[in-house]
Amino acid sequence: MKPEDKCNVSGFVIQGFTDIHWLQDFMFGIFLSNYFLILCGNLIIIILIWRTPHLHTPMYIFLVNLSCIDIAAASNILPKLLAMLSTKNKTISFLGCIAQMYIFMSLSCTEVILLAAMAYDRYVAICHPLHYFALMSLRQCAGLSFISWFIGFVDPTGHAVLISKLYFCSSKLINHFFCDTISLLNIACSKTNSVALLNYVEGASLGITAFTLTLVSYCFIISAILKIKSTEGQRKAFSTCTAHLTCVFFFYGTLICLYMRPSSSFSPKQDKFFSLLYIVLIPISNPIIYSLKNEEVKSILVKMRKKYFQPCT
Repeated sequence: MKPEDKCNVSGFVIQGFTDIHWLQDFMFGIFLSNYFLILCGNLIIIILIWRTPHLHTPMYIFLVNLSCIDIAAASNILPKLLAMLSTKNKTISFLGCIAQMYIFMSLSCTEVILLAAMAYDRYVAICHPLHYFALMSLRQCAGLSFISWFIGFVDPTGHAVLISKLYFCSSKLINHFFCDTISLLNIACSKTNSVALLNYVEGASLGITAFTLTLVSYCFIISAILKIKSTEGQRKAFSTCTAHLTCVFFFYGTLICLYMRPSSSFSPKQDKFFSLLYIVLIPISNPIIYSLKNEEVKSILVKMRKKYFQPCT
């Protein structure tokens, strides 16, 4: 491209899902109710852990971090989507688009590292129970949480800087419901090789490293559980991991479907579907999974319901 042909835009138009007004109104109600469920479910987990002193342990502190990520991830995208559906104005500023993309990538990276830290916590709890509080003190837990957030927000900085320097003169229309990296690269009219390479190298290295640590942790965990002689002991040991394991399955399953597919299989409809699973389904399901799979959390929720919602007689 010649220098004189280069141009840039002050904003973009997000295509969204449909241009049919009544369907947009229907989707507004669906997404608003889902956003409400995400906020309520994760805030309940945060408040429950904060107000219960004996839950101030590494596992539950990691869970608070996970709930904060879910709230932040949903709040990064759903309010703008709701505004577009209600006002029918689908424009977003250039800086707003880059910021939304950067926050989305940062929170995804943070969750990848945090899930690996939670797997390590379960490994220590099951494989080294006598040394648990020495290996996983609250100070070390806070350190791992800080590292997760720090690396998560530092890692995508290069991507955001490089994408912000691209030129977008061919089209302003983003065929998605938010500013996704792949959608932005598809409409750029300057070379995107360096950005694409950085995406694959850093994304794959971080994701593979975190996934490998998670996988290795569970290999040791399963090996330790199988050595327990009683069936009841095996069941109790494994029950402490099922919630986290379910979250890992949902998280990596959606990410693999979204970003690890062959380039020939990419399509806007599939991208929107898998992005919805990641942005809406996971933040809703995480509190439910940890509530249903954790007897301690369930018992505290029952006590709170009886205490605060007991009908007057």
